[in-house]
Amino acid sequence: MLTQLRIRDFAIVEELELELAAGMTAVTGETGAGKSILVDAIGLLLGDRADSGTIRHGAERTDISAAFALDALPAARAWLAERDLDGERECHLRRVVASNGRSRSYINGVPQPAQALRELGELLVDIHGQHEHQSLARRDSQRQLLDDYAGNQALVAELEAHYRTWSRLRQELRALRQASSERDARLDILRHHLRELAALNLAEGEVAELEAEQRRLAHSSQLLETGQRLLGWLTESDENSIADRLNQSLRELDTLGRLDARLVPVGELLNAALIQIREASGELRGYVQDFDLDPEHLTQVEQRLAAAHQLARKHRAAAEELPALRTRFEAELDTLEHSETRLEDLRQAVRNALTAYRADAERLSERRAAAARELGERVSRALAGLGMPGGRFSILLEGLDQPTPGGLETVEFQVSANPGQPLRPLAKVASGGELSRISLAIQVITAHAARIPTLIFDEVDTGIGGGVAEVVGRQLRALGDNRQVLCVTHLPQVAAQAHQQLKVEKQTDGETTHTQVLPLTTDQRVTEIARMLGGLELTANTLAHAREMVEKAVGSD
Repeated sequence: MLTQLRIRDFAIVEELELELAAGMTAVTGETGAGKSILVDAIGLLLGDRADSGTIRHGAERTDISAAFALDALPAARAWLAERDLDGERECHLRRVVASNGRSRSYINGVPQPAQALRELGELLVDIHGQHEHQSLARRDSQRQLLDDYAGNQALVAELEAHYRTWSRLRQELRALRQASSERDARLDILRHHLRELAALNLAEGEVAELEAEQRRLAHSSQLLETGQRLLGWLTESDENSIADRLNQSLRELDTLGRLDARLVPVGELLNAALIQIREASGELRGYVQDFDLDPEHLTQVEQRLAAAHQLARKHRAAAEELPALRTRFEAELDTLEHSETRLEDLRQAVRNALTAYRADAERLSERRAAAARELGERVSRALAGLGMPGGRFSILLEGLDQPTPGGLETVEFQVSANPGQPLRPLAKVASGGELSRISLAIQVITAHAARIPTLIFDEVDTGIGGGVAEVVGRQLRALGDNRQVLCVTHLPQVAAQAHQQLKVEKQTDGETTHTQVLPLTTDQRVTEIARMLGGLELTANTLAHAREMVEKAVGSD
């Protein structure tokens, strides 16, 4: 539900903040006062195309924000959660349009593209009377509304699950059939590849080990010569080895340490160094003594590496990937060798999934057909009371040859606004007033199944008056019993039915023009409705009539 709306520098609105309530709210005002500005501002907030022409003259930007309560909106909460935009129990939207035409959009303070506002807006608000945000004109919304009216939600979810299963299995079957058509040739190729890989029998990680061994063997002479030379430097040269010199240094430090105790730690450090050198010499001596100069082994290593790289090039892979490639070929070979059994299993699984799908689809088709007849008759009867005598509403169900996630038929709302006219798709109804009233009839009748909590009707009373206007008002008030309804109207019969009323006023000082929106008290509502009834001159009779209309609406609850 829309709980708060803030508008700044939009059209002729300088600054406006409204607290909005549940139920039906009428928006009234004199002709030209800008009653539809609220609707236009909400439309911009919900992702309508930004236009710098909407910025109030003299201002640098338009800034519109709103808060929505999400307590009864699981679909909107899920949408926000999927995008990590969920907050507390409210959702805050904001749209800023700069004078250069660029706009910025925010959801719960996080910058988002305008498309995100449009997607979320379709879960929050439905604007009637304009073609923007008109969900009833979309085929998918029509099907969803019919299913909601018929209570088909669980059946539709089950049908979609069967469709996903059937579609997945069909894809697997198609892939397996394609593989089977080339099965024999592929089997020969795989067996040949596996013979080569098995002959090489390369272990996981072996390539890295072979490369390390090849480097060692290729530099064996350098390793041995350098090792022997270092060993001589450390301990084995005559009186010039590092160990001999350290021993001499230790003897001299021992003598000096008796003269100056500060040299004792130096001697300790040199002694530790001597121990390390002797240990290093031992390790190096063992390395040199065990060193194996084996040219034949180097040749074997290089040949195995060459074989691995040659086979890898053949498969356009890295040599270290050959063990994994062998595993993959073995798995594919196993699949192909057992493909006939798997193929028949998949065929049966596809048949079973399609049977389950069609069973649910046929049940769904029967329920849709019954609900379509009932809803069509109810809406047709309601149209007569909404100033469209002879108007007809029908729901066309057309069968499909192939399964779809939504069932085996399309759903299309059709209407004939006047006697003698053929039924036409609702989306192609030319008159905005007719479309609004048809939408109103549908929304009132299906209110118990509706998903969108806030409905805005912009001039739904165009072209009607008298008793029809009162019927429209009652319908809107009834809709407001379990939905939030904002209705821009010029008819007192409609405004009197509202639970609350907002008045739009345009003020000018001769140089600038401003619009403000004021919540009305009961007495102010009576005065405003009296103005709508009798013009600028308010008589006692007009005021009495207006009060009677308001009290009658309240008393009808």
